[in-house]
Amino acid sequence: MALSAAAAIRTAASNQVASIRLPPIPSISDLVKLYKLKAIKQLSQNFLMDEKLTGKIVKAAGNLKNGYVFEVGPGPGGITRSIIMKNPKKIILIEKDKRFASALNHLRNACPPETLDIYWGDVLSFEMSKMIPDEARRDWMDDGIPPIHVLGNLPFSISTPLIIKWLSAISSKSNIWSYGRVPLTLTFQQEVAERLIAEPSQEQRSRLSVMAQHLCHVYHKFTIPGTAFVPKPDVDVGVVKFVPREEPLIHRNFSLVEKVVRQTFSMRQKYCRRGVATLFPEMVRVWFTQEMFRRSGVVTTRRPFELEMKEFASLCNAYAEICREYPSLSDYNYRGFNPDEEWNSMNGHAYQAFVLEKQEIRELDPGDPEP
Repeated sequence: MALSAAAAIRTAASNQVASIRLPPIPSISDLVKLYKLKAIKQLSQNFLMDEKLTGKIVKAAGNLKNGYVFEVGPGPGGITRSIIMKNPKKIILIEKDKRFASALNHLRNACPPETLDIYWGDVLSFEMSKMIPDEARRDWMDDGIPPIHVLGNLPFSISTPLIIKWLSAISSKSNIWSYGRVPLTLTFQQEVAERLIAEPSQEQRSRLSVMAQHLCHVYHKFTIPGTAFVPKPDVDVGVVKFVPREEPLIHRNFSLVEKVVRQTFSMRQKYCRRGVATLFPEMVRVWFTQEMFRRSGVVTTRRPFELEMKEFASLCNAYAEICREYPSLSDYNYRGFNPDEEWNSMNGHAYQAFVLEKQEIRELDPGDPEP
């Protein structure tokens, strides 16, 4: 009996995967010896070679067949092997350490021609969108997700700055997110993974929770024990999946949201007004802090980790309005070197009359006690 067209396609795909002969997986002792892994433990780079676990990570990413897959930090290629077996159209590896060139080149040679490319360099400066054809592009508001996936067993040292950088790109629909709502499946220290998914009032709620969740649906897929990695880290590892939202929960530009959220959490255990106050120069801090809470309607005695997303949205909207009316306030950076001296030298003279006008306001509301 003749096979149907669909069955023929499935058979052909199965045969293609079956025809790939990957080189044998090196033993743990071989890994340590070949790549001097103990020597790079200080770089917080840990590799996973257990096929069941690498397969589980790839499965968490979703359907990779005939898609375009970016893998960050493949190392000796443990996760790469599981990606290959899912028969994607294209795999792009981004690796900084050329000690893994031999292992990754062996995997490339085992694949069909032009299936696997290797980029040697820093992922923080890598423009993924240059590697994908226009046919993979999808409208941001469509239900369909582009056939593009980003996976990575991230070095602990870069995981937080990297996800912040990528969240900024999601916000502006740039880099690979110019092709649509491209999902990510990444590993983090378990503590960071818990922060990413933490809800309001949970102990782990942080700046990272708000920045990730206002732009993405964030899922903690599973936890991998540290003992499964080479070299073994001192912590367990969480696998987290991000799917960009059609609409962000806070409709303000990324840098403004990040600034408000960061400063609010800068005094995490204090009342939220304490962190919010650091958005403003000392000369005018008291009045503008009061004004920000008056406009936002947020209760000043809430702790940062207790705030709901809508309250952060209200704070961001209030700050944007104030900066629109008083543009020089947006230049103030509490984290800078001598921030008040720098800001006063450039703007203080323009606010002297304002300070005199508001001089009757010397303290925060007496009904708002110190925490």
